Amino acid sequence: MTKAAELAKMGEVLTNSQIGGRRNIIINGAMQVAQRGTSSTGLGASDGYYTVDRFGLNFSSTGARLTMTQDSPTDLSGFTKALKLDCTTADTSIGSAEYIQLHYRIEGQDLQQLKKGTSDAEKITISFYVKGNASATYTCEIEDVDNNRYNSQEFSVTTSWTKVTLTYNADTTGVLDNDNGQSMAINFWLHVGSNFTGGTHTDNVWHTTANQRVGDNQTSFADSTDRTFFITGVQLEVGSQATPFEHRSFGEELALCQRYFQQWTQEASGFSTNNYAAVGDAVMHGSTLPFMQYVHPTVLRATPAITFNGNFAANISGSDYAISSLLINTSTPYVTSFYGTTGAAGAGNAGYMRAANDGDASIFFNSEL
Repeated sequence: MTKAAELAKMGEVLTNSQIGGRRNIIINGAMQVAQRGTSSTGLGASDGYYTVDRFGLNFSSTGARLTMTQDSPTDLSGFTKALKLDCTTADTSIGSAEYIQLHYRIEGQDLQQLKKGTSDAEKITISFYVKGNASATYTCEIEDVDNNRYNSQEFSVTTSWTKVTLTYNADTTGVLDNDNGQSMAINFWLHVGSNFTGGTHTDNVWHTTANQRVGDNQTSFADSTDRTFFITGVQLEVGSQATPFEHRSFGEELALCQRYFQQWTQEASGFSTNNYAAVGDAVMHGSTLPFMQYVHPTVLRATPAITFNGNFAANISGSDYAISSLLINTSTPYVTSFYGTTGAAGAGNAGYMRAANDGDASIFFNSEL
């Protein structure tokens, strides 16, 4: 084999034969983007996304409470952000149905290269950096949501940053849907009851048995308020070789995250009295309903759910009318049409909708899996 051929072959091995394309299926694996905020406390009563984009928490029946933070580590070369979990209320009596999961969910159409459910199915490699306040053992699971199939492996955490690399066997059973719905989840099990540990667990075996999903050596993250868990550099790629983490620019990661969550925000610190941010143009429908269309900067995965906080007003023909409610008329992945209820402002008159004062105000568009 010539030297050029040897170098080409080495390149194929190191990049799993994906020389020209992206290797990392995970969005925001370096934890750079946190559109919802950098810290959220008292977590444990309900599932959701709270700080770092694309990484959510699932809870069941636990009395534990957590704080989730976008951390800024100074002791891990090449990474400036990490996701941090703190246990603030312990739960040492673990009920059979209890669990705490940190999860990442993936659309089926972004996983077709895995060839799952076919005779050509590929191995999958997950790599990430972790540390904690003490030595611990947790479980990283690939969940095939379409076919209710699971494959998990234990991993260790120490008080120093450690790179974990886990390769999962190819699965020739269960084709993944080719659409924008959730087909796969990466679950980091941090606290779990016997409903998921009661069976005989074997690392790196695809199966359908719920009580074999979590490893036999699992640590409970909720056993002490001293517990911390840090993670960053999460990468999922085709093949059995973990390649160096694929860093992307902040702008790229933000745009990819905005497929699943967007927000319009006015921060009080950025505006003085009578200097407000406009959401967009408004036209009166009837005498009390200002309509506005908001064009999304990135096409959302699906029609979003809408929530808001703060106060808004319609400025119609130069006069302000406080909006007593803000509701959705129609919404698509491309554009959302709002309307509000105000005092009489004149049918057909035009103006704009804005935050009603110089305080914080936000509108949230949620299209998460």
